[in-house]
Amino acid sequence: MKNRFIKAAAATAIAAAAVFAAPAIANAYTPAPVGGSSATIAPGGSATLAFDDFQPGEAVTGTLTGENAAAGSVAFVKFAVTSTSTTKTANAAGEVSFVVTLPANATGTYTFVADGAVSDAATVTIAVPAAAGGGSTGGSGTLPATGGDNAALLGLWIGGGALALAGGSIAVASTVRRHRNAEVAA
Repeated sequence: MKNRFIKAAAATAIAAAAVFAAPAIANAYTPAPVGGSSATIAPGGSATLAFDDFQPGEAVTGTLTGENAAAGSVAFVKFAVTSTSTTKTANAAGEVSFVVTLPANATGTYTFVADGAVSDAATVTIAVPAAAGGGSTGGSGTLPATGGDNAALLGLWIGGGALALAGGSIAVASTVRRHRNAEVAA
């Protein structure tokens, strides 16, 4: 009986650790952009990125990756590191250009990769300039929203509490049943 209680306690501890570790695991990771070329595009702005090192007639896939990048032209996924792609054909001189439009709420850096079916990929790092008046020298600005969303964590706390309560109830009920069976057998 002691081994069963220890196993049940260990299982409960592992389940509780998993519940509390889930928010830490779910934090988004924004990869650091790599590449030798760079551009600057304002939030909601557009720019044409031209490449000329491809084979004539080669299919070239352009992929924009960054926070909320899919909102730039195809879909909307709020505050997530996403990507959106399109494929074009290089002209007779091996040149291809892509019009990149960033979402209106663009922040940080984005990466645009032009990857040919035969040729090597070319990477451009796109920097988004800070919004005007976003400095910390003025006293009249508002602070940015940081930290977690406590309302979203409420479900995790309630679910974890319900699991712990159910586990405790099962443990108490089985202990009471065993004691009653032992008294009847005696």
